[in-house]
Amino acid sequence: MKRKKICFVTTVPMAVNAFLRPHIERLADDYDVFVISSYGDEPVPQDGRATYLNVALAREISPVADVLSLLCLLRLFYTHRFNVVHSVTPKAGLLAMLAGFLARVPVRVHWFTGQVWVTRQGLGRAVLKSADRLIAALASHLLADSPSQRDFLIEEGVCGADTVDVIGDGSICGVDGERFKPDAQTRLRIRAELGIPEDAQLVLFLGRLNVDKGLREMAEAIVQLDERFDSVHWLIVGPDEGGMVEHIRSVAGRLDNRLHFQGFTREPESCMTAADIFCLPSYREGFGSSVLEAAAAGVPSVASRIYGLTDAVEDGVSGVLVPAGDASALAAALATLLSDRQACRAMGQAARTRALERFSRARIVEGLHDFYSRVLRSGSER
Repeated sequence: MKRKKICFVTTVPMAVNAFLRPHIERLADDYDVFVISSYGDEPVPQDGRATYLNVALAREISPVADVLSLLCLLRLFYTHRFNVVHSVTPKAGLLAMLAGFLARVPVRVHWFTGQVWVTRQGLGRAVLKSADRLIAALASHLLADSPSQRDFLIEEGVCGADTVDVIGDGSICGVDGERFKPDAQTRLRIRAELGIPEDAQLVLFLGRLNVDKGLREMAEAIVQLDERFDSVHWLIVGPDEGGMVEHIRSVAGRLDNRLHFQGFTREPESCMTAADIFCLPSYREGFGSSVLEAAAAGVPSVASRIYGLTDAVEDGVSGVLVPAGDASALAAALATLLSDRQACRAMGQAARTRALERFSRARIVEGLHDFYSRVLRSGSER
């Protein structure tokens, strides 16, 4: 029997490596898998498990470039006659769902992983929200990466209650409990490299450094906490997208050698295991995969009480949730954990147990495979 074809489309290759790799490897057992992304000058991968295709997909709105990208996708969809087109990330979703609809691809799936318009106002919010509604209208199936995000999309009128599903209990790829786990040797090594004493408490932020991640509030919380906890170290890891490093230094520079910055890392698990508390005061998240990774490493989180993160963190069990944008509440929650090391460690152990039981990579990967088995067996199309 001829194998059916599944094509993933995402704007940036980083999303392939961060989220889609385990799904590609599992689905390749039973389907011919293709991946379309914007590789630019990067070498297009050749790994034998999937066919990778390069299409320029701009992250920002660019009418001329977007039309050219749409035409390129149409050509590829007509040429390969995919049974499924599955998009991740907003721009990829809009172009892939439109091209898939026009090319009559039978199954068109978009996976929502957060809405950029949540923090916007006025016309910008209306335009971006309309784009998500168009994606939903063009797709035959929708996925959200958390139950609370699913509820938010329904409440906002982006899609109907009967059109969007969640794989398992949420997250786009689950967490690898063998990669993210407590590791005493790695903890000591990373701390030694950064000049952090073995017995010092370390708070970690890991992710893209921009305003939407709540880093302004975190900088204020750092200063507030320094008055009580003058030996706590802070490690901030990720690519700086909005001058956040300079801003944090300007606000909390008095910490001097207790304030550590590291750019993009390919080994987030090392940073996680070195930390005592993970901090994610974000304004918007689809789920918050970094919280899950920290949890698997035995590290509790202090995070915003927003959709997505309310699924990733069980308040009072695996971490503490605070109102988004509230620096004082953030500082108070961090202080609670910093002042009771035994309770902090117990919460970290509970976080790992919860992460592995409910959000294991194996469960989410098998869940998406089962989803495609059902969809392609029924031949359903909306």
